[in-house]
Amino acid sequence: MCTPQSTSQSTLQAPSHTPAEIVIATFYKFVVLSDYEALQPIYLAAAEERGLRGSLLLAKEGLNATISGLEGPLQSFLAFLREDPRLADLEAKFSRADHQAFKKMKVRLKQEIVALGQDSVDPLKKVGTYVEPADWNALVSQDDVILIDTRNVYETVIGTFKGAVDPYLDRFRDFPEYVQDHLDRHKHKKVAMFCTGGIRCEKASSWMLEQGFENVYHLKGGILKYLEEIPAEESLWQGDCFVFDERVAVDHALQPVNYVTCWGCGLPVSEADQEDPRFEEGASCPACHDLLTDEEKAHTRQMYLRRKILQKA
Repeated sequence: MCTPQSTSQSTLQAPSHTPAEIVIATFYKFVVLSDYEALQPIYLAAAEERGLRGSLLLAKEGLNATISGLEGPLQSFLAFLREDPRLADLEAKFSRADHQAFKKMKVRLKQEIVALGQDSVDPLKKVGTYVEPADWNALVSQDDVILIDTRNVYETVIGTFKGAVDPYLDRFRDFPEYVQDHLDRHKHKKVAMFCTGGIRCEKASSWMLEQGFENVYHLKGGILKYLEEIPAEESLWQGDCFVFDERVAVDHALQPVNYVTCWGCGLPVSEADQEDPRFEEGASCPACHDLLTDEEKAHTRQMYLRRKILQKA
């Protein structure tokens, strides 16, 4: 049985490749938080007092967050979280931007901090083998390893690892069905998986071990940690990386790139596609323009306009 390996406390040093003052921290931890409901107002107040913005999910199984702000207050908030012995070894991954990545601070209560929909899964009891970014290339280059991208299709469309299999998931809950339909534990002896920050792979690997797969590996720290540590000239990453904030995507240097999210279909739209006549901000993009009815586009425009009005209020 595989058990989660211990991790050392983060040094809180964000990448220094840009002078931008806004730091974005992504972190999660599977840990029993039986008092998670009581923690909600405490965490929200602590974040707002420090001028932070972002999203923090709380559940009995742990927490999952992406938060942005000035580096000092952000470090102070992480230190505040680590005062809880259950979160003493909480690690974070950092990137920078020239503006806030979120409009406001939200702390939400959830049944799961990442939804797989499999009640029997418990990453605290067993997960696959963690693979450090420095060892990832050697593992996934082996002929007997099948490499699976566990992210959703709107994420994989703009970037993935060389040779990775894309399950074309609409949502993470669809992953078990994909495995049952396409993978065989007797044939696929070594399975390596990756996701944005590592959290989905913890649950996915735990579930696969329950299904009898013996050698299940996942990228420790996810794509973001790999991009942070592996030089571009040595990297097997191709394209950009979707992120769940207003940057939409980052490049190999973890710098924001010029993508926007299509309001018609939810896919990220590249700078080139934004020049396409089928792209209309707040309505459609080249991928969905011919699939949406005029009524659907009109409704999307209305929702987009409503959000713009609320943002200015």
